[in-house]
Amino acid sequence: MAFVKDMLRMWAHSWKRFISIAMITLLGVAVLTGIYAGCRDAFRSTDRFFDAQGLHDVQVLSTAGLSNGDIAALRKVNGVAKVQAERSQEVTFDLDGRKSATMQEIGTDGIDQPYLQEGRMPKKAGEIAVTRKFIRDSGKRIGSRLTVIPESASSDTSDTSDTNGADGTNETNGTDEAPSFPTKLTIVGVVLDPQNLSNPDGYSAMTSFRSTATTDYTFFAPSDGVTGTLYTSATLLVKGAAAESTFDESYENTVKQVTDRIDGTVKTDRQKARRQELLDAGNKKIADARAEADKKFADAQSQIDANRQQFNQQVDQIVSMQAGAAAAGAAANGANAGAAAAAGATTPQLDETTRETMRETIIAASPELTQAKQQLDQAQSQLNEQKASTEQTLKTKENELKTSIPQVRWYVQDRQSLGGFSALKSDLDSIQSLGNAFPIVFLLVAVMMSLTAMARMVEEDRSLIGTYVGLGYGRLAVASRYLLFALLACLIGGGLGLIAGFLGIPAFLLVVLQGMYVMPGLRLEYDWLYGSLGIALFVVGVLAATIYACVQEMRQTPASLLRPKAPRAGSRILLERIRPVWNRMGFLSKVTARNIFRFKSRLIMTVGGVAGCTALIVCGLAINDTVADLGIKQYRDIYQYDLMVVSDDSDASAMRTKVASDGRVTSSLDVRIESGDLTVAGSGDGDSGKAGSSGSESIQLVAVPEKHLSDLGEMVTLQPVSSGILGTSGVGKTGSLKLDDDGVIVAQSAASALGVKAGSKVRLTNGDDVQATAKVSAVNRNLIGSDVYVSETYYAKLFDSKDAKNTKNSKSSEDSEALTWNAMLAKLSGSDTSQTDYAESLEEDSSVMKAVSCAHMADSFKFDLMGAVVALIVALAGGLALVVLFTLANTNVSERVREMATLKVLGFFDREVHHYVNREMMILTVMGVILGLPLGRLVGGMLTMALNMPSLYFEVEVKPLSYVIAAVATMAFALLVQLFVNPVLDRIDPISSLKSVE
Repeated sequence: MAFVKDMLRMWAHSWKRFISIAMITLLGVAVLTGIYAGCRDAFRSTDRFFDAQGLHDVQVLSTAGLSNGDIAALRKVNGVAKVQAERSQEVTFDLDGRKSATMQEIGTDGIDQPYLQEGRMPKKAGEIAVTRKFIRDSGKRIGSRLTVIPESASSDTSDTSDTNGADGTNETNGTDEAPSFPTKLTIVGVVLDPQNLSNPDGYSAMTSFRSTATTDYTFFAPSDGVTGTLYTSATLLVKGAAAESTFDESYENTVKQVTDRIDGTVKTDRQKARRQELLDAGNKKIADARAEADKKFADAQSQIDANRQQFNQQVDQIVSMQAGAAAAGAAANGANAGAAAAAGATTPQLDETTRETMRETIIAASPELTQAKQQLDQAQSQLNEQKASTEQTLKTKENELKTSIPQVRWYVQDRQSLGGFSALKSDLDSIQSLGNAFPIVFLLVAVMMSLTAMARMVEEDRSLIGTYVGLGYGRLAVASRYLLFALLACLIGGGLGLIAGFLGIPAFLLVVLQGMYVMPGLRLEYDWLYGSLGIALFVVGVLAATIYACVQEMRQTPASLLRPKAPRAGSRILLERIRPVWNRMGFLSKVTARNIFRFKSRLIMTVGGVAGCTALIVCGLAINDTVADLGIKQYRDIYQYDLMVVSDDSDASAMRTKVASDGRVTSSLDVRIESGDLTVAGSGDGDSGKAGSSGSESIQLVAVPEKHLSDLGEMVTLQPVSSGILGTSGVGKTGSLKLDDDGVIVAQSAASALGVKAGSKVRLTNGDDVQATAKVSAVNRNLIGSDVYVSETYYAKLFDSKDAKNTKNSKSSEDSEALTWNAMLAKLSGSDTSQTDYAESLEEDSSVMKAVSCAHMADSFKFDLMGAVVALIVALAGGLALVVLFTLANTNVSERVREMATLKVLGFFDREVHHYVNREMMILTVMGVILGLPLGRLVGGMLTMALNMPSLYFEVEVKPLSYVIAAVATMAFALLVQLFVNPVLDRIDPISSLKSVE
């Protein structure tokens, strides 16, 4: 009992060490669990939402649409739980200029169900639900009416050869009809699209601009009123996938098994079957056209024959009359008048030659008959020519049918192909990577500080330990005094850290996340396993340091422990050997130098602890500086143009005319911009249709006219880059990179995320979902967005554009009908404000789909999530620095109580004692800061490299002000600690402190 009382008394006496260990553990556990818990809560709530709304696991698209046979084949795939055939249609409407939308049928099989936020779900034909983004942009509300125009309305007519379009969704064959939706619409609800959780009122990086293949909004309509048997896509749910977390590798493996089965047999068979359906439909159209033509030709021939028969009868009648008259005249000259009368009553018989001669004579003698005969002959000739021409046309179409209908392609995509899903996953993964790295530094600092504090605590009880051991207490029992002390401090600090880690930090992060994404049903959850392991990690580290300190002392005999520890032998320091410096130093300066460099452990612990804390602050500020400069570097330095204008293909000419007529443009470059995908090409066939594989990145494909390839460098800074280390990259000379016809130039942001470099093979998907394997000729410096630049000729080679392969020899690239230049990069005159206003005014024009001012983007680009995390890290690092300095300062004072007492006996005033002790701490702090500044840059570079976010590349930069802030903050913490240490120095009693035996 006395042993326990003494132990408790010792614990109460060492309350400062207890608080230090508890605080360090609290901060470490909070960092370890807090960021993890915040990301995990977001992951889990999103996964629950996806499961509740039935977000598809796999989506199948086809360039020729999907038929009932395709849907039936997908249902038979092993591992498929449910298949939903979906119909959609692209429409346009007037909303301060022409806008586009996708009319999406709400599935009846429970897949991809929109989440109702306001109003009710549409049930009748003409009713729709819209997203909050549309409500915000349009100013409409529930009950408002809207009229849309189907985009396919202008292209409904097609000849026999146009059996299949570019995407196949707006074409029909013999039995399938393209989807058609009502055009008079009424808004009855506001919904959240489960495929896109982006918060329309929060941060949204405008890094990719819509092409003619995408739409601005999505309207959800019921099946009532929707016609057409041709499906635009099929969505699938995979058996067992709902039981896995959608963000885990196990989910990806489960889905991959099904996509592999679809790619293996079903895809190939149905592509061939679908193409055969189109061929059969084309042949049927040709056969129907031949039958219809034959019927028309037969009717025309019958009419001509009837007219010719009537004409011949008329001529034959005239011939008979003339022949009878001739016979009657000959008989009148005869002797018998009765015989003449009898002869007049009978038409004489004429041979065929005579009759034909008479016909020709009669026709030639009559202008009317001559004209009639010519008309009949001309009609017959024209009919024969039409028959021959039609037959030749049909035969040509029969021969060209197989080549005119391209191979049908299926694209099997998983959730990674959804931009909203991949962005959320990448954001959370990147933040979680920071949460996994920073606790390592906290743990190392905790171990170092615990070793320092507990070593001093054990050393202070040296004689007491010897006494207990001499009295027969076991070394383990004696060591338990200190192990239980450290364990209790860790448990209390860890418990408080769990509260902060699973409640405080996640609540802070989720507030920021909800400003970026809409996550219904979000709640905070506790992870018992991770929380317990988090505390256990710090308990093991601190107890290991405590055990080491106990072993160092207790391995001696009780007799040795009962004797005072021999003072450290005097020795010279390196500075003493530098005579010119040493001889000019004062007495107290020499004492300070000896105290600093003779006690190596204290030097290492103090400098290391301060350096670690300073490095964390620099690291956080480095990430903040890097993110803060992204917009300026991209939109001021890399993009040299001031304005990007994008239009629909049909409005491209009107858009260019509009911009040119305004007189604001000083120079411009016409390009084509499409939204697409870039995938790392595997070793297999480059035409693989799995666009949603794990190595995929959304891109902005920019095609440049052949005659203006050299002008691209005037609009965009072209600088080749090569991968470096620690977040750096080698940047080549400006202007040394040229776009040619041998490959594409890939943006650094996409290349870094996918591991692409010059010479790599990648798979590109253009705006029409056509895929091709391309060679990367170079990687261009780019921080925001994933631009891929391609020449007109190479674009034609990749995607087989008609009439585009000979553009080099054409008089002008604009003379070619291969590509429509639907966008313009332009330099403007005027201030940044006027350029921004001009871009806003352009968006109101009906011919402009999107107008973006680089000046506005540079000023408005923000990254709220990363800024919040950086602020959190810097705050925690500052707290750790404060605790570390407090621990080291108190340990330093406790080790030197007799020294401080001696100084007081010698006549030192309190202020002089303060200066004597604090000067050493300030010098050690400065040394730690000097070491921590470059260390922070090093760690910041490594952590920034771990951040892998869509369409972003973090080019590490630390501003001089950040170094100053980190240094000043650390020194300020050191000065703050002095305010706590000085009263301790004042309370040292010289008499009692010097009573101990030397």
